[in-house]
Amino acid sequence: MHIFIRFYIFLFFIFILNACGEVVTKVEYPKTKKQNIVEDIFDQKIEDPYRWLEEFTSKESKDWVEKQNALTNEYLTNPYQKRIKKELEAIWISDQISVPYKKGDKTFYFFNDGKKQQSIFMMKGCDDCEPEVLLDPNEFSKDGTISLGNVSVSPNGKKLAYSISDGGSDWRTWKVMDIETKEDQIDAIEWSKFSYATWESDSTGFYYQKYEEPDEALVDVNRSPELYFHKLSDSQNKDVLIYSDNKNPDWSWSISVPDEGDYRVLSIGEGTDERNLIYIKFNKDGDFVPVIKELKATYYFLGGIKNTLWFYTTLDAPKGKVISLNINDAGQLSWKDVIKESNPISTVSIVGKKIIVNYLKDTLTKIKFFDLDGNHLSDLNFPDEGSINGFYGKMNDDTAYFEFTNYVTPEEVFEINLDTLKYKSYWKSSVPDFNVDDYSSELRFYPSLDGTQIPIHISSKKGLTINKDTPVLLYGYGGFNISILPNFSKTFYMWLKSGGVLAVANLRGGSEYGDAWHEAGMLLNKQNVFDDFSSAAKYLHEQEIGSSDTTVSLGRSNGGLLVAATMLQNPNLFKVAIPQVGVLDMLRFHKFTIGWAWTSDYGEPDEREDFMNLLSYSPYHNIQKDVCYPTTLITTSSRDDRVVPSHSYKFAAKLQENQSCNNPILLRVESRAGHGAGTSKDKQIDEIADIFGYALSVIKGN
Repeated sequence: MHIFIRFYIFLFFIFILNACGEVVTKVEYPKTKKQNIVEDIFDQKIEDPYRWLEEFTSKESKDWVEKQNALTNEYLTNPYQKRIKKELEAIWISDQISVPYKKGDKTFYFFNDGKKQQSIFMMKGCDDCEPEVLLDPNEFSKDGTISLGNVSVSPNGKKLAYSISDGGSDWRTWKVMDIETKEDQIDAIEWSKFSYATWESDSTGFYYQKYEEPDEALVDVNRSPELYFHKLSDSQNKDVLIYSDNKNPDWSWSISVPDEGDYRVLSIGEGTDERNLIYIKFNKDGDFVPVIKELKATYYFLGGIKNTLWFYTTLDAPKGKVISLNINDAGQLSWKDVIKESNPISTVSIVGKKIIVNYLKDTLTKIKFFDLDGNHLSDLNFPDEGSINGFYGKMNDDTAYFEFTNYVTPEEVFEINLDTLKYKSYWKSSVPDFNVDDYSSELRFYPSLDGTQIPIHISSKKGLTINKDTPVLLYGYGGFNISILPNFSKTFYMWLKSGGVLAVANLRGGSEYGDAWHEAGMLLNKQNVFDDFSSAAKYLHEQEIGSSDTTVSLGRSNGGLLVAATMLQNPNLFKVAIPQVGVLDMLRFHKFTIGWAWTSDYGEPDEREDFMNLLSYSPYHNIQKDVCYPTTLITTSSRDDRVVPSHSYKFAAKLQENQSCNNPILLRVESRAGHGAGTSKDKQIDEIADIFGYALSVIKGN
């Protein structure tokens, strides 16, 4: 817009002196239009006065957002915010790499020196070769808001398929680069989403998933994807349709190509449901044959040799196991357990003819090595506790890489010899002014409302005096079978560096203890997640680790729902609540972009039992009058096409309308960003400085 409308109503409108002699201010919010929308759904009168904000790309909504941002900016600019931003800019300058992987003699990884807006994709042409820049997404745009999505190197190591995201959108455009010349080819794939590029074994092309071109890219519902094969140098309109199913519009596709053999493995999933079907094409010219025909369990293809295929599965094993499928010369199939269920499996891979299993023991990683028949070879003898990930590669590789980290240990990458299973340090991250010996992290357990013991990681600076006056950041997620495991982040480090305690609760709804842990926090059991989170705050306060006057709750996406629902149910438990890009209207989440896919975890709003359960905790519908809610900073992005920003807009409008005390309800809307992936360095620093600076200013005072 050429003219920026500034919201300039005085914030200090009414002054009231309380008994302590403090000045209390009344917040004047932007005027928000209300509509008389009332629907009768399952005998419930559902009011939706701010539905017009669902049209978040309209001029009226954008004008409203501009006024909200102007108000919010008046609060976010404070000495804490300025200090944190300056310190973040300093500690961000450090070299980091992703876990490398090999394709033949070449090694690939992402690198960032902390000065770049986006990480660079690197290549080493041989073990002794100097690394070289293969693809620099910082050249895509001046402000770093056009980001690199996924990358996929062809089996022969000569071509690179890569996808681009504009402004944080989930929509991807695929391109192809010649690795030797570093020149883009003529290939261009549009309207791909939630897809990888899976190369054919002969490197002549790749498979991808696409949707129909929408009328409104950031809004329209995404259904009925199709799986295509793109032959290099062909135009997209010549791509071959591999699989689709109009009778099942909620199904999505991914395909796997083994190291050896002509068979192709098609995985079919429904929404975010972890269970899937498996179809196999036994030769290139044949049809896909259903092998797993019902959505009963998770099946993840690990790799294959000749007539044997290995899968990870949860069939009759809620904590996970490894099985094999043998195909004899007559085409008959036989299944066999290879590694039986024990501790929960976080990840499993087959590299160098070894099955490498990442087990979780109370959220901490334990790595075990097995041969292809499932015989235990050895454990990874690692001296520290935390999270280990990596071990990417092919069946015949002799080297792999893995990474170790925890809440107070920056990432270190190791190279492992898959024959001897001996490893050595390959890369160690360093953060300016950070000394690992100055910080500590402890795993504890606390009882939830129903007595279930919940793990919680508590981290702080050594020597910090911890009492009821200490600032505490309580973080959680609790959903979609996603484990929140110990991991170093500059975001959390900034909180610790500022003299706060970090507490990360491993709530039900994740996969820290297998499918049973997930199921205990999904669908009709969703309230358990909110109880777990509020119980974490109560436990901390009982231990005099902060108090309701110093505790900040933080969560993103499903975690944004968690923070919002918990602050409404327990308004006196938190000083500040920060729901980020949250799912906040639980009755209409399924009506936008990919929201319908979340019914596997949340339930179906069009079914009575699920509707009543969703209504019981939906943040937008459970805001009450005459209740003093915590100071709340709601964050979202105008280009978030996963959890559309109207969730946050409507929630902010209704919460501002009903707030009965002077705790501000603020909305921070980023423009050139999406749900989170691909956000530029500067925008990450600005957001962290804003939310932590504001939280500390509320707790400690300006």
